[in-house]
Amino acid sequence: MCGIAGYFYKSGSLISDTAEINEMLKLQQHRGPDDAGVRGFSLRSQHSVEFSMGQTTQSLHAQEGMLGFNRLSIQDLSVNGHQPMCSSDEKVILVFNGEIYNATDYRAELETAGYHFRGHSDTEVILYLYLRYGFDGMIKRLNGMFALVLIDLHQQTLTIARDRFGIKPMYIFERGDCVAFSSEIKSFLALKEFQFVLNVDLLDEYLLFRNTLDQSLYRGVVSLEPGTYRIYKPGLTQTTHKFFTINSYQRHETNETEEQARKRMYERLYESVQGQLISDVKLGCQLSGGVDSSLVTALAKKSTSHNQLETVSVVFNDPRFSEESFIDQVSAQLQVTSHKFLLESSYYLGNLEKATWHFENPLNHPNTIGIFFLSQRAKEFVTVLLSGEGADEVFGGYDRFAWIQHPYHWRYVAQAARRSNGAWMEFCKHYSSEEGRAILSSAFMAPATARLLKPDFKLDRAIDQRKEIFKNLSGSTFDKQVKYEMKTYLPDLLLRQDKMSMAHSIENRVPFLDNELVRDSFSVASQHMIGSKGNTKKILKGIATDIFGESFATRPKQGFGIPLRSYFEDAQFHSYLRESVLPGMRQRDLFNSSHVEKWLDSVSTIPMHQVEALWIMFAFEIWMQQFSRYQHESSIKKLAYPMP
Repeated sequence: MCGIAGYFYKSGSLISDTAEINEMLKLQQHRGPDDAGVRGFSLRSQHSVEFSMGQTTQSLHAQEGMLGFNRLSIQDLSVNGHQPMCSSDEKVILVFNGEIYNATDYRAELETAGYHFRGHSDTEVILYLYLRYGFDGMIKRLNGMFALVLIDLHQQTLTIARDRFGIKPMYIFERGDCVAFSSEIKSFLALKEFQFVLNVDLLDEYLLFRNTLDQSLYRGVVSLEPGTYRIYKPGLTQTTHKFFTINSYQRHETNETEEQARKRMYERLYESVQGQLISDVKLGCQLSGGVDSSLVTALAKKSTSHNQLETVSVVFNDPRFSEESFIDQVSAQLQVTSHKFLLESSYYLGNLEKATWHFENPLNHPNTIGIFFLSQRAKEFVTVLLSGEGADEVFGGYDRFAWIQHPYHWRYVAQAARRSNGAWMEFCKHYSSEEGRAILSSAFMAPATARLLKPDFKLDRAIDQRKEIFKNLSGSTFDKQVKYEMKTYLPDLLLRQDKMSMAHSIENRVPFLDNELVRDSFSVASQHMIGSKGNTKKILKGIATDIFGESFATRPKQGFGIPLRSYFEDAQFHSYLRESVLPGMRQRDLFNSSHVEKWLDSVSTIPMHQVEALWIMFAFEIWMQQFSRYQHESSIKKLAYPMP
């Protein structure tokens, strides 16, 4: 896992030194503390030159672009894995963040074709696949997680790509003549062209869903859509190409029994986990005690080369939120070394601003700090972690997957109606349509609550883009919901995992999002995925039953909960919110701060949806303060911004 940063000028304007690219890399050095590299390039004159880190004057050639890289060494710890990596004629330049799990499958073929490997990194395989097959041929062969930038000086092109499910981040900033790209938004703070300006057009969508898809709350910054690559050429408008679309998966009902499907998916999951155990540094599992992470841990343990497998877990003093008993059950049964870390309110408050700095957006999920804490402690033991992220979206693990099967069952209608907070006409309008049910089922905040906090809130403005996404999805109602969740809900969770783990130089891998596993999940009949009585994620629960027993596998889903109300009640936390956060919210006047203050005063008795809305409001204001402050310091001091 690493960090990419760079920028160039479309008109060919020249860059006089490496000060800004060095600054960009410093701001995300946590992503790759082991090595760094900088290369200047010119698409027009078709040349490039390498610079030493810290070198601030350019003495060889004038450059119109800079490409930088922070490396966290995972495969091939030697200098042979150094990036930017170049072809032998130095005309093709590659930076790559991620892991390609099928890279070794191509080495013999490439060697036979005459390519000489200097080391054993997957980066070198990608480079040679490009030289042999071109960009489209190369990227369609990759099974893994990645964001990459490839410069071909022969073709005078710069291409930016992101993996098919959005596991690795890639941001693009454009203003005037400048195009910049980075694994983290904060690196753009180093550029003279960048200013932190809130994209107020997205506030309605953010309130409702906690995320804004491929758009960004930073005006001028977008997240490259998963499964796409973007090509830039001198003097020409960029073009965007899709190399993967979720509609390529079509479910075909078969005569396969549920037991046969379960055995087949077990083997595919085992293959995925085995393939993701490759590492030249110590590897472990992120064990929550839930079904998904427990399955990953069990299959990792099954590997003969990982008899000393270690797991890391977060636990709480409050038994309502802690799955410690299940963590202990898994650890004892599998005989793995278990490391459990107690998350307390003092840590939560003490690291709220640090986690926000690393997440680069409001901490929309309260448990984000839990992952930040887990990664910090995990670094004492491992550098790579396997997690269960993605299983719920691919295999239908949320209650809403059951709701869509029987949308007018009285229990599901009642639950959905309660979430509407009394906005009955609006509820009926959207619940009566398939797309309305799908979209609002994953909404975090009820429209009525959003309207209390932002009087000019417009529901149509919040959901228009998502409606278009849903309309373009193919398959059954269940398949559309799976695809919709994978396109709109999953990428945000993956960014949370990436940012919080990389804050502490930890690589997080997600076996449930292996290309072949996801493809094969669509060959399982839908009745084997979702039961008639609301039994979600049947296939995975069946596998977990075989390993851990029925009571373990079929218990109610708990998720990674946080005792949020008790944290708000903590005197120090309460004081911080009232004295440091609320004043900024009042002054900014984006939201109705009087409601927020009233809820905070009554936090012990208000309903849970208002507690959760409080979190959204405070997380947003803390983020605004963080990045406004660093933008201000940037304009005054031009300093390399330390972590808060």
